[in-house]
Amino acid sequence: MAYTTINKPNLHFNTVLWTGTGSSMSITGVGFQPDWVWYKGRSFAYNHGLFDVVRGTTNFLKSNSTDVEASVSGVTAFNSDGFSLGTDAGGVGSGHTFVAWNWKANGAGVSNTAGSITSTVSANTTAGFSIVKWTPPTASTPQTIGHGLGVAPSMMIVKNREVAISWRVYHKSLGNTKALDLNNTNTPVTDSGFWENTTPTSTVFTTGNGNGYSTGGSTDDFIAYCFAEVKGFSKFGSYVGNGSTDGTFVYTGFKPAFVIFKRSSSTGNWQLYDNKRLGYNANNNNFQSNLTNAESTDSDIDILSNGFKFRVSGTDANGSGSTYIYMAFAENPFVTSTQIPTTAR
Repeated sequence: MAYTTINKPNLHFNTVLWTGTGSSMSITGVGFQPDWVWYKGRSFAYNHGLFDVVRGTTNFLKSNSTDVEASVSGVTAFNSDGFSLGTDAGGVGSGHTFVAWNWKANGAGVSNTAGSITSTVSANTTAGFSIVKWTPPTASTPQTIGHGLGVAPSMMIVKNREVAISWRVYHKSLGNTKALDLNNTNTPVTDSGFWENTTPTSTVFTTGNGNGYSTGGSTDDFIAYCFAEVKGFSKFGSYVGNGSTDGTFVYTGFKPAFVIFKRSSSTGNWQLYDNKRLGYNANNNNFQSNLTNAESTDSDIDILSNGFKFRVSGTDANGSGSTYIYMAFAENPFVTSTQIPTTAR
């Protein structure tokens, strides 16, 4: 039996919480220097804020919107144990509570020439995560883009930074002809213009020019967050709901620290959970990546030592016969290289 070599997942992914002061702040306790920071106000309705080291500080995208990239005084520095925040109310609003989900890549990035055009890639091959930036020199298609992971991505989240168009999500469970929108409730859209009907390889993924240049086919600037499955640390898959409050159990092989899922057989909100808000069964609060809503106290899932189990029958999470895709990252592997099992809460 194989055991994960990532004995401390919180050195690659971690969640932090804070209360805003209304002015610039330094957030610590991440445990590493994050390269992708996704933050959200918990106690009030406001945009999600996505920042990464490859695009550079203050360059702001919203998961809940098609908006182009803007310059906002959000994340102003990526620090050794966290990040600095400027004056953006979405990160420091006085008296409000906040959360940030943090991933470790590999710094500002290096040139990658594996594809038909050169990309800038910051890749953490140990944890199966890379940030990829590219600008096609011409509006030709197809384009192949180097991702730096060394294995094929299981999931990719892509945004055209210069055009007000949806985020496109590739998931291995949907295949290479479809994409979901991170900012919408829609069912998967089928179009060869997303991925040119081509499955990602260990070195590249393919983009097209369909659907308004959402993944390629233009000279715009693009960004992608790419994820490959690492046993005991991350899991990307699908499940079928049973429509019961004694809901479907999803095995991940670890105790999740973060879970995001979306109904893929019909419409539904993207649901985000983590192990810090409030972080104990049956009180796992959620967000929707496609909405500005404040944190919801709907406790849809129990987080267990080896996966998660649904406690609701609603269609956003566990509709009878509905299919869902998910992404999960570990708090603790079920077994590590020391072969010591973790326990449920």
